[in-house]
Amino acid sequence: MSAPLQLVVEADGGSRGNPGPAGYGAVVIDQETAQVLAETAEYIGVASNNVAEYRGLIAGLTAVRDLFPDTAVRVRVRMDSKLVVEQMSGRWKIKHPDMKPLAAEAAGILPAASVTYEWIPRAENKHADRLANEAMDAGKRGGQWEPSSSTAALDTPPTARAPEPAGPPGDAAAGAAKVRAAMASARPAQAPATPVQVGWASAPDLGAPATFVLLRHGETVLTPEKRFSGSGGSDPELSATGRHQAACAAEAFAARGTVQEIVSSPLRRCRETAAAVADRLGLEVRIEEGLRETDFGAWEGLTFAEVRERFGSDLSAWLASPDAAPTGGGESFAEVAERVAATRDRLIAAYAGRTALLVTHVTPIKTLVRLALGAPPESLFRMELAPASVSTVAYYADGNPSLRLLNDTSHLR
Repeated sequence: MSAPLQLVVEADGGSRGNPGPAGYGAVVIDQETAQVLAETAEYIGVASNNVAEYRGLIAGLTAVRDLFPDTAVRVRVRMDSKLVVEQMSGRWKIKHPDMKPLAAEAAGILPAASVTYEWIPRAENKHADRLANEAMDAGKRGGQWEPSSSTAALDTPPTARAPEPAGPPGDAAAGAAKVRAAMASARPAQAPATPVQVGWASAPDLGAPATFVLLRHGETVLTPEKRFSGSGGSDPELSATGRHQAACAAEAFAARGTVQEIVSSPLRRCRETAAAVADRLGLEVRIEEGLRETDFGAWEGLTFAEVRERFGSDLSAWLASPDAAPTGGGESFAEVAERVAATRDRLIAAYAGRTALLVTHVTPIKTLVRLALGAPPESLFRMELAPASVSTVAYYADGNPSLRLLNDTSHLR
């Protein structure tokens, strides 16, 4: 029995508005020769980024199945969507009703054991990204993507392109016979891939990043007592101390003059903190549901000691595993991470090259920092965030984040 054919699928999707006019792109590549075997793209009307990304994945896997219906394959899916990669790998739960049927469809195209998933920076997914943008451009003109007008292959090095097209680039089935013939022939020698450079020493100028200044809300009456205060219980207002902290933060941001946008959790303590800054800077506040605090279920309003006394086994499980949820239908840290990561991706797209103040809570801020550092879930318990503290994360065009500041309270002194 011959070894399975090794293939790579790179897929992407985008939405101009999220939700807004959306499209996807996918490319199938021979892993050994780096030859492009098929391209596909489509304008799908109004949809979210995540829906478009899933549709791109489905199209790429379908192209593989159409190209090689009778051949054993191993497929390495490479995408810059952390959400899709983590959900399809089984590490994140799929809760959104729009995502579940798409994930199920993707999982059913090829045998599960033959597909693996890998997250890559956006800069390494240019081919699929351009296909997706070409599809959205075609939709804007009132049409659909045409392979003959595509320039996405320009993102692929010449050594990675087949010397003769296998057929129309967007029609995988039409090119299958020629592709199989090419695969059976001697494979040309290929120069070793150039290592990807990461860090400040890499050469390209990536331009201004999307910079998120993360402001924890000011104190409420629950804060000094260290009570669980999430999004499932009462919605307390700022205390007098909290209002003073918000005013201090507003003055500091006015002096720096760097904040261009303000986004807030829907909870009252954040909206009040954001309003103090917005009034001082003359900006509007956008409310983002994904920035709300964890739902702590039956633990809302209780101290840690009270939770240990009443729900000891549940608390121990929660401290030991990111998949464990607080008693009474609360959110696990894994669920919060999925929500926050999706929100992060939307905001990066919306504020590319700009500085946005995100007024939110302890868990979302710690989660953004953890994800930026690639740190494990237990790192959430090893960070301290004071009320009205400031942290900063920058997100560059190649997909690499940079933690610039953590728990700064100098503006409160």
